[in-house]
Amino acid sequence: MSTGTSTPSSSKTPTSTSDTDIEQLLSREASAFQRELEVERILKAFKLNPYDILDIDESSKPEGIKRRYRQLSLFIHPDKTPHARAPDAFDLLKKAESELSDTAKREALDATIAEARLQLLRSHGFSTSTQDDDPKLRGLVPPFKVQLRAKVKDLLIEEEVRRRKAIKMNLANEGLEARKKEEEVATRKRKAEEDKTWEESRETRVDSWRSFNNTAKKKKKTKAQILG
Repeated sequence: MSTGTSTPSSSKTPTSTSDTDIEQLLSREASAFQRELEVERILKAFKLNPYDILDIDESSKPEGIKRRYRQLSLFIHPDKTPHARAPDAFDLLKKAESELSDTAKREALDATIAEARLQLLRSHGFSTSTQDDDPKLRGLVPPFKVQLRAKVKDLLIEEEVRRRKAIKMNLANEGLEARKKEEEVATRKRKAEEDKTWEESRETRVDSWRSFNNTAKKKKKTKAQILG
């Protein structure tokens, strides 16, 4: 009797363990897939907008930004994600959090976003004081937030182009200044070498002059003797 009761019990245990293992495996696979999707999202995010990279609202407070960064950085950490470009995504998260933690940089970014919003509202003929929950904005196609994101992207690209041109111009000016300094140095060096050569040939010139004078005196003396 005891053998009969133990048999069903022992047959259920492997099945239960197997089901649990399968569920855990599926859970891990789903988690790994989600991590890879998040890596792809970060890599495709607009690089000049850290809000896009962190996928967080512009109104988020500093503590919310840090919390979001910690969540994502742990979620897609290269040690936990097999994606080949997980390190790149991780670096982008780090850079985005750093920029939003910099008060001056965040204020500049927020100012650009505010300007994009004003331009977008004006383009639709709306008052610049129109709120996001205004019914007029809800009826827009594409949605107002989608249009705003595109407008912000345009302005940030324009700013980046201006920044790069300024850097290029500064480098060109620096290059011109560097060439001028090199020419000045070369001129001073050439003059110094000429002065040195002049000084070194001084004795030779003096000896030549003395020799010339002595020869002239001898000629005069000889002529005087002949005439005398």
